[in-house]
Amino acid sequence: MSETTFSKEELERYSRHLIIPEFNIEGQRKLKEAKVLIVGTGGLGAPLLLYLTAAGVGNIGIVDFDVVDDSNLQRQVLFTVDDVGKPKVEVAKKRLQALNPHINFTTYNTRLTSENALDIIKDYDLVADGTDNFPTRYLVNDACVLSNKPNVYASIFRFEGQVSVFNYTDQEGITGPNYRDLFPTPPPPGLVPSCAEGGVIGVLPGIIGSLQANEVLKVITGVGEPLSGRLFLFDALSFETRVLKLHKSQDSSSITELIDYEQFCGIGEETGEKYKVKEVTVKDLEQLQIKGEDFQLIDVREPYEYEIANMGGELIPLGYIEEEVNKIPSDKQVVIHCRSGVRSAQAIERLEKKYGFTNLYNLKGGILAWADEVDTSLAKY
Repeated sequence: MSETTFSKEELERYSRHLIIPEFNIEGQRKLKEAKVLIVGTGGLGAPLLLYLTAAGVGNIGIVDFDVVDDSNLQRQVLFTVDDVGKPKVEVAKKRLQALNPHINFTTYNTRLTSENALDIIKDYDLVADGTDNFPTRYLVNDACVLSNKPNVYASIFRFEGQVSVFNYTDQEGITGPNYRDLFPTPPPPGLVPSCAEGGVIGVLPGIIGSLQANEVLKVITGVGEPLSGRLFLFDALSFETRVLKLHKSQDSSSITELIDYEQFCGIGEETGEKYKVKEVTVKDLEQLQIKGEDFQLIDVREPYEYEIANMGGELIPLGYIEEEVNKIPSDKQVVIHCRSGVRSAQAIERLEKKYGFTNLYNLKGGILAWADEVDTSLAKY
């Protein structure tokens, strides 16, 4: 029997847990003793942190290097307009301490990398992955495999979400599939846009993040059957759900060290790091406009994005760039931009390789950088 005890205030706070026969005070004791690391405080991280804190998970680590942005507030319910510009981990800790003062929080205001992941993860019983990009998902997975920790996974995109529990060892000592058994290799760069590029309906992270929190509680307490070896799929538009069976298809012993995950996922190619494109900064572009230089500005985003905010450039969406190639002059400077610089770099690479352009420049940071450094009245999305 554990010696962990509860104050009168804690017993009153968790009373609705304590009266559940399958859960009772032993389940609550396991929660209080648990150490859980949450990677990411965004759409998924917000409900994860709120519900795990409210439930009484005694020790919670929070990893995030980002600051709160206006575009986060549509779904990241940990934050308010007063938090914009502040480090997410600091705001989250303050909000969560106000929710439950009985929890110990440890914050890591840093990017999770191959250099620090194992050192951070080693102090925790399990990891919940609330990130939105493939390099970090593979990094979290491999670090959990090497550390022998369960990885409670979720992802969201537009109207769809998925949840699973990876690298979970059951009572018989059998360890279930990990993320690489579901996705042995990452998709080609640019094939699957992030939520920042493709969007997500605001309520979806709340739904999926809550289900993810439920899996964390099940893994900690041993109550119920975790989603190990199963992938839960949810479609918010049709309200249809599916549960797919997963099998171990790859020997986990093949994961022997942490690697360069951006290179593994081809991110260098996606962002133009492998294929070098010429760049201008938003300040360079501002000077071109001030001096009245003869140049063309092309926007390769989608029409709906252009409606949200634009810089007055000619709209030629990336998917139509080759059809509209005759609109792009070759005898003067052409600056191409998108939201953040990824799609515009892809457009330039395609145009240079296939049509021989030598006068194209990528706007570094895209319209987001322009809104930050030049025209703060522009909407950021």
